[in-house]
Amino acid sequence: MFLKREQLEQQEAERLAPYALLSRDSAGRCYPEHETSYRTAFQRDRDRIIHSAAFRRLEYKTQVFANDEGDYYRTRLTHTLEVAQIGRTIARALNVNEDLVETICLAHDLGHPPFGHAGEETLNELAKAHGGFNHNHQSYRVVTQLERRYPAFPGLNLTRETLRGLAKHETSYNLSRLAGLDPNAKGSLEAQIANATDELAYNAHDLDDGLNSGLITPDMLNELEIWKLLCDRLDWHGGTLDEIMLHTFIRELIGVLVDDMLRTTEARLEKIQPKSHADIQNQPENVVGLSDEIKQMNKALKGFLYENMYYSFRVVRMKTRAQRFLEQIFKTMLDDTRQLPKECQSEINDQGHSVERVIADYIASMTDRSAVLEYRRLFDPTMRA
Repeated sequence: MFLKREQLEQQEAERLAPYALLSRDSAGRCYPEHETSYRTAFQRDRDRIIHSAAFRRLEYKTQVFANDEGDYYRTRLTHTLEVAQIGRTIARALNVNEDLVETICLAHDLGHPPFGHAGEETLNELAKAHGGFNHNHQSYRVVTQLERRYPAFPGLNLTRETLRGLAKHETSYNLSRLAGLDPNAKGSLEAQIANATDELAYNAHDLDDGLNSGLITPDMLNELEIWKLLCDRLDWHGGTLDEIMLHTFIRELIGVLVDDMLRTTEARLEKIQPKSHADIQNQPENVVGLSDEIKQMNKALKGFLYENMYYSFRVVRMKTRAQRFLEQIFKTMLDDTRQLPKECQSEINDQGHSVERVIADYIASMTDRSAVLEYRRLFDPTMRA
């Protein structure tokens, strides 16, 4: 006999902390649906995301290194999976809703265009007069509008808790107002975990990719306090950083960050004694985070990665190439929208969306390799359309 949804919901209510979001208390979906008999609402959200076209495309979208740089490096999909794994670990330890944390983590990068942040910066410039482009906003649009899988509604019709978690993914881009939320209210603890885990994961795995690529060497890291801490903990005194030792360092880094985040968050929870998720959201500052000491170490690591990896010649070359590809695709389609697929043309003619927004949406949905293929179709005379 399988566990029914009501039994799963009861288990959540009995097990989770009083400030956790419970699936049985969900505010529902924008378009009413009957919930399934064997999954909670948040589990259903997670499954819809995994089965979406946007999620599958993440496999061939750049994290830092493009696909043709090698098979080892993270893609946008593997980054997303690592964020979800760490997010679930932290959620479980803090006794809040793992399923909701995983769902927000899996959806947070669905709106990323091809070629990583280089592609995002290019589309933002090209669409500047029409609202610009931001991958967090685009992720929200993917799940609420752009995915087309159901006859009765656009998007994935996710629960309001998942949508609020996406809207509260903290960047300089204020998505709260666009989502109809109070910009001063903090996200749920589950949303805060997903947000904090994103940065934790990419600092660790980008360091891994940087060391593996040879752009970063252990000697370059010697002035970083976080590296000194790891060397002390592992009793490592220099020498060759072989594959096993590299994995050991990255594991230890993730462990240090997760341990510190759990201890810091637990201390803040003890101090404020929240009785409900509303108590979390009414705090002046986020509850989930790192201690001041580790936060400064992590910030220094991030700055190091920008200087030595994200602005390295290999990554800058990729950025320049991506900019050229996307600019020319965008401009030639703007000159003659008949080059767009029919469904995109109908968005302009039937839905009244701006040409620039429709083209940006079309390009953002591409993977790295489909963007290159589109470029060749448009500009290579030997390539069949």
